[in-house]
Amino acid sequence: MTTMLDSYREHIVNAHKQPLFLLLVGFITSFVFIRFSVRMIRAKVRWWPGNVTPGGLHIHHMVFGLGFLLLGGIGVFATYGGTPWIDWFGLAFGIGCGLVLDEFALILHLDDVYWSEQGRKSVDAVIFGILFTALLLIGYVPLGVVPGEDTRWGLITVISVNALASVITLLKGKVWTGLLGIMIPGLSWIGAIRLARPSSPWARWRYTTRSRRRARALRRERLLHRRADRARTWLFDLIAGAPDKVPANHPAAHRVAERMAARASAHLDAHAARALARRQARLADRRSAAVAGAAAKAPAAHPQPAEGASGGLPARSAGAQRRRRAVRAGRHRTYAVGPTGQEPRPGRHPHLRTKTRRIHR
Repeated sequence: MTTMLDSYREHIVNAHKQPLFLLLVGFITSFVFIRFSVRMIRAKVRWWPGNVTPGGLHIHHMVFGLGFLLLGGIGVFATYGGTPWIDWFGLAFGIGCGLVLDEFALILHLDDVYWSEQGRKSVDAVIFGILFTALLLIGYVPLGVVPGEDTRWGLITVISVNALASVITLLKGKVWTGLLGIMIPGLSWIGAIRLARPSSPWARWRYTTRSRRRARALRRERLLHRRADRARTWLFDLIAGAPDKVPANHPAAHRVAERMAARASAHLDAHAARALARRQARLADRRSAAVAGAAAKAPAAHPQPAEGASGGLPARSAGAQRRRRAVRAGRHRTYAVGPTGQEPRPGRHPHLRTKTRRIHR
């Protein structure tokens, strides 16, 4: 423990790197904490507090990260970078970096792609930011420039060549090699010499008419880069959680639109079902009232005659006699259909449906 403290004083405090060290600590700590938080929220763990949603508005953690960035940046200028304020403001700035870069993909796409394949860009940004800060902490500087040395034409030439090689490496689709090559001279030169990835801009520009190079690039992609991509995907799943499984070439904007459309459709379907139930209830009430009114008027309007002269059987009603005459004459007849499909008694209500049938003898 004493040896670690002595090394910290010698390499960090005495080298005036404590603010940068605290920035890196805040960066890593905030990223680990927020990734743990969102994974607990995604798993719907009961004991974890969950999202911050005052009034139903979901506040993303990059909003808090912007607050920490402003606090650290403005605080350094306000205190003229004096101790011990610069150490605390460096820690606050690192916390803000972790919270903002964790939602870098959301800022880039202007859409909530946190748990999609596009959301992996946030992990790339965070890892590169941590590596960049760590390299600065251990003594590496961009493009190989060493502060305090005299400017020489040879050094300017090396810096220029290294910058050009880094740009070519990035155009060839080798993002990590190109970005780390900015910090470590010579690494980007290897990436600039080797073949480009088939999906890179360099391959689209240079390999269209060179079938042999394109075939070699495809073969190398199958054998080497896919294995590296699988290892990278496994590592990122371990760090940040696996993304949602969606079809290939399915933009997050389409997925969000589909979710919104499904919610709107479900709401409209429920509203339509309730309206249909109300209409059916009103129609049933009208029909039952019509049948009850027709049944009440029937004895007074059409009294049933007494027994007829034929064997003591009840005489036919006036409606039955009219139907019999219509059948004999071969004419159309009109009759009312009640709710049960049976003919009501004479004196039908005008709200009931009517049906016309041609009856042949």
